[in-house]
Parts: sequence; structure tokens; C-alpha cells
Amino acid sequence: MQELLGINHLTLSTPDLDQLVSFYEMLGARIAFERPATSDDPRIAVIDVGGADHLMLVETRTPAIPDLDPLGRAGWGLRVGTYEQLCEVRERILTAEWPVGEIETLPTQWTMTARDPDGRPVDIRAHRPRVI
Repeated sequence: MQELLGINHLTLSTPDLDQLVSFYEMLGARIAFERPATSDDPRIAVIDVGGADHLMLVETRTPAIPDLDPLGRAGWGLRVGTYEQLCEVRERILTAEWPVGEIETLPTQWTMTARDPDGRPVDIRAHRPRVI
């Protein structure tokens, strides 16, 4: 039986595709491809968030729903390599004047929750070194 390799993509809707793409580019993502709207399909942008993982951003007429998950977190997240990189990303978010929480220390990682331009939460985390 073939094993899963990971998540291929996560789809997010937005009423302002350009603004949402700019937000994720600020975090370090890169555009993989864009497709203009047609009479049958909305405009989309697929952005590379590292490895083989992607966000598919779909422009819609309805606003995004900025809810937290049942644990009070974003329910999904992005990962950076180190605590120092997490601090750098937090500074970029603050400089751009987007909302972002403090960095918290969890048993296996450091985490913070930011809000994208649509108000949707996104956790950004760095794994802590394993102590053996």
C-alpha cells in the first residue's frame, strides 16, 4: 500500500487575492502559478510555502470566515526552521502592521498566531530541538 507523503495543498478563499498573496509573500512564500478568472471559474493563485506544500488562494465575492478551531488556535499552520526565523517573521508581520500574538513555548515547538488580511488565523511554528 502506498503511504501518504503529506499535504498537497490547503485552499483558502479571499475577497482580495492580491492582498492575501502579498501577505504570504511577506512570510516567505512564493507564487507557483496564477490563473485568471474565467466565465466558469474564479481567479486563483497557488503559492509555494516550502517543500512540496502549497496554499491555493481563491478569489471569491464572500468574505473569509476568521474562526479559531475548538482549541482556540488557527487549526492549521506554517512552519519555519528555527526560533530565530520565527522571531524574524514576527518582526516582519509587526512592521507590516498585521496582528500577531506573542511567541509561546510548547513542549515540542515555539508558536505564534497571526491574522491574515481577511482576519483568518494562521499559526506559525518552529520545532524545538529534541532532547535525548
